[in-house]
Amino acid sequence: MNRPSKAGFPPPQQIETTDALAALCTRLAEAPFVTVDTEFMRERTYWPELCVVQLAGPDDVAVVDAEAEGLDLAPLYALFDNPNVVKVFHAARQDIEIFVLRTGRVPAPLFDTQIAAMVAGFGDQVGYDALVGALTGASIDKAFRFSDWSARPLTQQQITYAAADVTYLRRVYEKLKARLEREGRLAWVAEEMAVLAEPATYRTEPEDAWVRLKPRTTNRRFLAVLRAAAAWREREAQRLNIPRQRVVKDETLLEVAAQVPGDAVALMRARGFPRGLAEGKAGAALIAAMAEAQGLPDAALPELPARGNGIKPSPAMVALLKVLLQAKCDEHDVAQKLLASSDDIDRLATEDEPDVPALHGWRRSVFGEAALALKAGRIALAAEGRRIRLVPLEG
Repeated sequence: MNRPSKAGFPPPQQIETTDALAALCTRLAEAPFVTVDTEFMRERTYWPELCVVQLAGPDDVAVVDAEAEGLDLAPLYALFDNPNVVKVFHAARQDIEIFVLRTGRVPAPLFDTQIAAMVAGFGDQVGYDALVGALTGASIDKAFRFSDWSARPLTQQQITYAAADVTYLRRVYEKLKARLEREGRLAWVAEEMAVLAEPATYRTEPEDAWVRLKPRTTNRRFLAVLRAAAAWREREAQRLNIPRQRVVKDETLLEVAAQVPGDAVALMRARGFPRGLAEGKAGAALIAAMAEAQGLPDAALPELPARGNGIKPSPAMVALLKVLLQAKCDEHDVAQKLLASSDDIDRLATEDEPDVPALHGWRRSVFGEAALALKAGRIALAAEGRRIRLVPLEG
């Protein structure tokens, strides 16, 4: 394991008491930014179990034992609310979800180095170890990535591993920020942070759980039953604090929604549905919820999320837009996935000016305007050596 590269930098401090955490957070509150990471367990639970929080500032690196007896994380949450200290994460969504579930708030202001790296041209969803290598020349030992962070006491190897992530993240942040400032792209990152800063991003409403199952039918009556069944499963998983797949697997849930069993015996005929669940109160609740969904008026039935105007895009137009997208990514050195999604391309190919991210904010100036011009025949694409050039056309 590489130790912090800064000469004389102190070894990581292990925090196990509220007083020690408060003293640390008081010092970090004077810093312009603090790097943050977490270690948590979720393999056996619905809710993430926070085990460790890592923090680093200009003169501190600390590993906070979130499971230490009597430890109150209030000083940490106060630091997260401090508007003068930027909270720096890498691939922040899962980390932030934990704090939103605990406090209802997102740490702010926020900076995600994975998104910043995509803006800075490091590719789609660059891994932390690869980013550290590219920007600092160091290598991260990931041997403890799948360690049992709920086991106590924490080993010295675990503490060193956990501290390394936030130690190197300081240098990654500084280098990325300086690069984006030179290129005038910090505003681009700020736009991306808006989604991460919204608490609703991290909340799953049981009534919306059916959408992730990606049903292939447009039968709205079936979708209503599936919505009820998926909401039931989500609430059961939350109540029991177990992964939703351990309540009922996706394929079983889809089969149940298609069959709409009316009693426990019929429910048990669905392959993989647990007998004990079918015969108990939970099974009865599922049967009742599906029966209620079957009786909904047409106006209350759900529809699949809208995806364009239903017109199949021209493969040739899609291909042209993808060439343009790649050309713009090469020109601006920005990750393709961040600039426009496949859905953006399909809708641009079939709709005059769809409401897609590619036509908003910085994406519109980098790619969206050119995409509209290409569709309208105002520009053409031409090969120039190994590059693609945009050629204006006379109207």
